[in-house]
Amino acid sequence: MTLECYLECKQGKTQISMENKASEIRNLTHEEAINKFKELVKHESTCLFTTRLSQVPLTARPMSVQKVCDQGNFWFLSAIDSDKNQEIAIDSRVQLFFSNTSNYEFLSVYGKATISRDRQKIEELWSDIAKAWFPEGKDDPRVTVIKVTPEEGFYWDTKDGKLVSMIKILASAVTGKTLEEGVEGSISVK
Repeated sequence: MTLECYLECKQGKTQISMENKASEIRNLTHEEAINKFKELVKHESTCLFTTRLSQVPLTARPMSVQKVCDQGNFWFLSAIDSDKNQEIAIDSRVQLFFSNTSNYEFLSVYGKATISRDRQKIEELWSDIAKAWFPEGKDDPRVTVIKVTPEEGFYWDTKDGKLVSMIKILASAVTGKTLEEGVEGSISVK
């Protein structure tokens, strides 16, 4: 959002007017929301996976999404003995924060996390990179799957790439015209 201030002088009185120019609001639901999840994760699969939402400071750690399924769930691999898994066992509410700064795309997803040892899902999600955390491979007894089912979300997406946005910012500074900031809105798979 931009907040424009206008300074006017009328009959010796200074008056400040403020005008709020919001970005284009476009709320996404169902398939559009799931496609937005998939699109963003394709460009930036690492998010801040946040637990202990009722305690300050929040606990956040970088996690790589292994997959966003057709139902809009986010899937991760994690160690059963990790703090994260223990925190989810106490309180399943989590929030994921994505930032694709190269395209100025941002996503916040609130949802419920569940943990399983589903061997078939581990097999499906396994990648060579996961071996860095699980030296025994996909059969490592510590491997678990975390499924995050989104309940609410919000996204911010500029209409242009970084270079164009920077040019617009510079042009706006010179001309004094308001920037068209992009698109934002709530996101729901329900």
